[in-house]
Amino acid sequence: MSVALLWIVPPNKEASNSLGFLESIRDRNGGLDSPWFFPRDHNLILNGRPKKGRRHRCNSGSSGADFRYSYWGGSGMESSRTNFPIFSSMVVNPTGEMAMSSEQKVYDVVLKQAALVKKHLRSSGELDVKPDIVLPGTLSLLSEAYDRCGEVCAEYAKTFYLGTLLMTPERRRAIWAIYVWCRRTDELVDGPNASHITPTALDRWESRLEDLFQGRPFDMLDAALSDTVAKFPVDIQPFKDMIEGMRMDLRKSRYKSFDELYLYCYYVAGTVGLMSVPVMGIAPDSQATTESVYNAALALGIANQLTNILRDVGEDARRGRIYLPQDELAQAGLLDEDIFRGKVTDKWRNFMKDQIKRARMFFDQAEKGVTELSSASRWPVWASLLLYRQILDEIEANDYNNFTKRAYVSKAKKIVALPLAYARSLVSPSRTSLAKA
Repeated sequence: MSVALLWIVPPNKEASNSLGFLESIRDRNGGLDSPWFFPRDHNLILNGRPKKGRRHRCNSGSSGADFRYSYWGGSGMESSRTNFPIFSSMVVNPTGEMAMSSEQKVYDVVLKQAALVKKHLRSSGELDVKPDIVLPGTLSLLSEAYDRCGEVCAEYAKTFYLGTLLMTPERRRAIWAIYVWCRRTDELVDGPNASHITPTALDRWESRLEDLFQGRPFDMLDAALSDTVAKFPVDIQPFKDMIEGMRMDLRKSRYKSFDELYLYCYYVAGTVGLMSVPVMGIAPDSQATTESVYNAALALGIANQLTNILRDVGEDARRGRIYLPQDELAQAGLLDEDIFRGKVTDKWRNFMKDQIKRARMFFDQAEKGVTELSSASRWPVWASLLLYRQILDEIEANDYNNFTKRAYVSKAKKIVALPLAYARSLVSPSRTSLAKA
């Protein structure tokens, strides 16, 4: 799952049974929608090595710019400025009736998450972890579970993993636990056994999520996340929304408008930022509002997911999927057949220029707020942002051929980007930034 985990840097799509994805939805009789997958062997879950494969979905980020939905009701390309005017929080549905836009729906979730954190701050005085409550015999198992989460993160998100080592041990382990849950979730519909996953299986996975939030984890990897959500003010809604994104992938392969695509991007990527803000932390001297921090996390998630989509047009087309707004394709004079044909034309280049422009606008909005994070959290976020943004440059360098050429950032460019990201992480929040509400 491309997790910029809040900044999780994208891992690959394929993972092995060792992460226990399908075991997670086994029914009480030991069955599964496809019952012959995964023995209930927790040694495999903890010690097996996942296989490398294709990209995941989940990319997200967090920072502190207060941009309050510049894209409401618009395509996001009406202006070249970083902060666009608010167009509308309403859209017209197929019946001609006014309905709430996807951006407004997501913003409502943002407000709820921010309110939870602010409540925690008022009650505790700072955004910190609760003390460990250790039961006899459980400490070593929990430590082993967190270590396994760290191993998965280190293998699939090397750059991000290195950045997490700058965090406090509690925050670092919590981010690893969130990463692994997101990866397991994505593997349900994009992993090697995706063809055996049904909506009922996702319902079971969601039920298991509810159990772990209630302190009833199914396995040791769940236990790591259960411990995390008990310590930090993390809400269940973004986790549920990510599962909803998996449901969308089972039933939907086209998106009529950017409003529809935006909601999908939130479900599979923006949610990670909302999960992670309470763990990453906000700089004590930040003047940004809590809502703006969540907004920027969301912006980076949307930007990363749009970048994934633009990078993988050809790959997705070969799977019968088109993650591009159908109305904008039509406006550009393009049909689904043009995508499946995979030929770069002037129409395609012009269409891609607009899509890349929109993705960069989201990056611009996210970039302004990275300095609002706690100092130990900034470097992995900057690394994720700078590296992912360069993928757009590579698409352009390939003459917009994302049908047969995969845009990627070379090792040399990654090496150059890392010290730059670290240097930017040393910049403290501006005293002239958005005043706290």
